[in-house]
Amino acid sequence: MNLILSVLLALFLSFLGGLYLLGAFRRRRPGEPPLDKGLLPWLGHVLEFRRDTAKFLERMKEKHGDIFTVQLAGFYFTFIMDPLSFGSVVKEARAKLNFNKFAKKLVQKLFGYYSMEGDHKFFQKYSKKHLMGEGLVVMTQAMMSSLQNLMLHSVGSGDHQNGWQEDGLFKYSYNIVFRAGYLALFGNETATKSGSLEKACKADRLESDELFYEFRKYDQLFPNLAFGVLGPSERMEAERLKKIFWNMLSVQKVKTRDNISGWILDQQQARAENGMEEYMQDRFMFLLLWASQGNTGPAAFWLLLFLMKHPEAMKAVRAEVEQILLESGQEVKRGGPLVDLTRDMLLKTPVLDSTVEETIRLTVAPVLTRAAMQDLALKMADGCEYSIREGDRVALFPYTAVQMDPEVHPDPTTFKYDRFLTSNGERLTDFYKNGKKVKYYTMPWGAGVSMCPGRFFATNELKQFIFLLLSYFDFELKNPDVKIPDIDVRRWGLGAMHPTQDIPFKYRLKF
Repeated sequence: MNLILSVLLALFLSFLGGLYLLGAFRRRRPGEPPLDKGLLPWLGHVLEFRRDTAKFLERMKEKHGDIFTVQLAGFYFTFIMDPLSFGSVVKEARAKLNFNKFAKKLVQKLFGYYSMEGDHKFFQKYSKKHLMGEGLVVMTQAMMSSLQNLMLHSVGSGDHQNGWQEDGLFKYSYNIVFRAGYLALFGNETATKSGSLEKACKADRLESDELFYEFRKYDQLFPNLAFGVLGPSERMEAERLKKIFWNMLSVQKVKTRDNISGWILDQQQARAENGMEEYMQDRFMFLLLWASQGNTGPAAFWLLLFLMKHPEAMKAVRAEVEQILLESGQEVKRGGPLVDLTRDMLLKTPVLDSTVEETIRLTVAPVLTRAAMQDLALKMADGCEYSIREGDRVALFPYTAVQMDPEVHPDPTTFKYDRFLTSNGERLTDFYKNGKKVKYYTMPWGAGVSMCPGRFFATNELKQFIFLLLSYFDFELKNPDVKIPDIDVRRWGLGAMHPTQDIPFKYRLKF
């Protein structure tokens, strides 16, 4: 009898322990944000959150206000929906709110990469060195050369001189910008190995197209992989694709190429000198590829589509492009040299800058997450203070909280190319809510320690792509009346959104 009682007691205690781990006993404490655990033990609201993040967070905001805690797959996330209060998260010390802890687990899942001590420090250091300031001059030139190879290799050859070519706008934009960025960062085929510079350029076009083909397969699995909801066959496919990229981007293969960027070389060397195994460096290369090129292609699609659907925006940007070329003494003409678009030229484009900023306001939607390293207090803009428990997550979803806020951005769902321009054509940075200036009026690049260090390079990629298209090509939608497609809600929180469907278009060289 005692044995039976002991077994039953053990089972009962195990049952209680399971319920505890599932969050069944968590209750809101005095001073904490409103708590909404959902009906499903442990899972909480994750299914609804996964189904449509923006709609779910809007519902929670209507129910609870500007701050609330929800259970998502075993974790408790406190969302702050008031943009005037974002600073309490962005400026908090890393000892209290840490981005790296969350990021490390995510990159393990997505890329099979296990980071080392000081990893984030190295990434930031070499990104600032090569993707900002003077380093950006070199990278802009490399991107220009890559775009010329992919887009303009037939100029003067007689190929496709007069005929229209048809493609999907998303497929075309993503393909070109991804491949050009990859070649600019990871280097080119050597002329010695190929036999001539012309053959090396052709090899770059073929190899980068093969890489993009495989990347798109992985990209389509990416949302479910990030949320941990892949089926068995999808998991096998994701692992197969990872191995392909670990091989294609291996340190040994990259080292055989010419013109490898300092960003790639320094990142790899730092990890090698700190004892990282070469197979793990190969995985890091895959991470670098996705981090640098996973969002710019989709953003290029939206930018080009918005221009094509808004003639006044296209006219203004085209006039600015033509003026920049005129001031630089360059001319697009048959038999003439290819346009060389420098970093300095890209600094003189306020209209295009506003157009890019408006595009990403509408279509880039990350979830910015920090892990609470200790119990702490978050102070809201209205003066209220809330307690956050150690081990919880604190998150911002700027797309809903500020980028679509009609008080900050009037008529927020409408594309306005000049939204970020003052009346005299300078950059506009003053936006208000409740009569107070909003510091974080858009946050597509993140903020604070997690702000994307490659944002200037990415912006230049978009601008160079548009410059060359406007300068060298005629292009139009096959159906001018086609509606702008909806956003694919499965990708909320992952960066640049994808469309639910592609848009057919046609293009041709002007001469």
